[in-house]
Amino acid sequence: MLTTMCQVRRFRLVDPRPIDAAFSECLANLGGEPVGPVGKLRGTCRNALGVHESVSATDCQSTQDIHHINVRQLCESTGVSVLAIDQGTSGTKAIVVDEAGSVLALAEVPVRPQYLADGAVEQSPIELLESVLAAGRRAIDEAGVPIEVISLANQGETVLAWDPATGEPLSTALVWQDNRAQSVCDRLRARGEVIAERSGLVLDPYFSAPKMTWIRENLTREGVVTTSDTWLLNRLTGEFVTDVSTASRSLIMNLDSRAWDEELLGYFGLEGEPLPRIAACDEVVGQTNAFGGSIPVGGVIVDQQAALLAEGCLEVGEAKCTYGTGAFLLMNTGTSAPRSTNGLTTSVAWTIRGESKYCIDGQVFTAASAIRWLQELGLISDARDIDTAAAADSGNVSFVPALAGLAAPWWRADAKAAFSGMSLATDRGQLVRAVLEGIAAQIADLAAACAADLGDSLKTLRVDGGLTRSAVLMQAQADILQLPIEVYPSAHATALGAAALGRLAIRTQESVPAIDWTPEHVYEPRWSSDRAADFMGNWRAAVERTLLSEGER
Repeated sequence: MLTTMCQVRRFRLVDPRPIDAAFSECLANLGGEPVGPVGKLRGTCRNALGVHESVSATDCQSTQDIHHINVRQLCESTGVSVLAIDQGTSGTKAIVVDEAGSVLALAEVPVRPQYLADGAVEQSPIELLESVLAAGRRAIDEAGVPIEVISLANQGETVLAWDPATGEPLSTALVWQDNRAQSVCDRLRARGEVIAERSGLVLDPYFSAPKMTWIRENLTREGVVTTSDTWLLNRLTGEFVTDVSTASRSLIMNLDSRAWDEELLGYFGLEGEPLPRIAACDEVVGQTNAFGGSIPVGGVIVDQQAALLAEGCLEVGEAKCTYGTGAFLLMNTGTSAPRSTNGLTTSVAWTIRGESKYCIDGQVFTAASAIRWLQELGLISDARDIDTAAAADSGNVSFVPALAGLAAPWWRADAKAAFSGMSLATDRGQLVRAVLEGIAAQIADLAAACAADLGDSLKTLRVDGGLTRSAVLMQAQADILQLPIEVYPSAHATALGAAALGRLAIRTQESVPAIDWTPEHVYEPRWSSDRAADFMGNWRAAVERTLLSEGER
């Protein structure tokens, strides 16, 4: 447990910015008093979709700004209320799920990465911690129920150095999008095949180990260097631990043994580094006093794998795509850990009840961040206006969404974004449409690579994330991919997946339930297969021109 010499008192962060002062006063008093109940009676009613909504008993109206889904199959268990925290790139979300499987409360605290020169993308570790504390405490306050367990979903590949004696950060957090460690990968290129075979991953600065090495070579040799989840868990529980899905995103875990690999550590110059214990995803990893009383912390997982679980992709070949800051397509491969032959990566999906499941995944580094870029350029006034801003067609304009390089299947951190096919007749709406279609095209390429690795075509794609609210993007995805797109009926897939694991962590006799849900919307393809093929041919040609141009510089 985390120990402190500070006087114990109640401290709740309201404005997240004063964390520097809070840090010096024992990180917002992690041993504070229990947060009291709200005192508002709550009930449930069914909305038009037939899913459970959390409501006030006095007016039977849906609680404002909280999205809900019937998660009984995920979380229903007598006496279990879970605080699930989703610590993401652009914000931290906390939900409370009660013993009946209803989402009682939601709290969100924004965090904003800093996009700097030379491919640097950084976050303040203190801002990440304060967002976890603030969101969690607000959700508990709103829910007004005792919390039985706290679960955590994390960014996966974001890395920092920190002092294990004091908990203080020794560096900024290098976000998964940061590509300054490209030089580390370049000098290891001859080892790429053996690294891929042992880790299941492509040698790329996106993953944890190159950034860990870069921090050691350029910032500090002091303390420990880990992914952000390990630091957050240490601040909450005092433990030095990560989970197996996060470790599998590092390039230094052996995918088959699911243990740190000495040979891989040697390649990255990380031999002798203190590394966290690797825990199962359904394991209680410690206790925390940060949210009132002593509460178990269990159910720790990478954000994308949490969404895969929540969306019920439990069988081989079932796939989902999350549209967040980036877009991430994952396909369940069962207990087999195949190495992709099509430029994708293989990771641990989760280890539950002693059994590990794996997934193949592909990444689009800029999705919602591309929409934010459009807004900053003045091409749209607000991200919520994206559908009205988009023209009916792109006017044959193509967009390569390489604003932070290209990930799978190209793995070109040096790639730059590009519009092509423009003329004096091209208008703003066509550029907006081209950006949406460019995101959808890259995801379609990932789906094709997944199908090739599977040896069978995908039957449907389940989707979640903020950008699924864009009907234009979702219809473009169905048209280009030539598959039905099933929209998850909650904005909180990642948190709900983490909540399910939290429940399993403290109910050790329960098995993973079957998960069934009704899509909020299904988008069917409207384009012909020939039109979709022509579009993808033109788009891939635009990508090749972009990569050729970068290669000549």
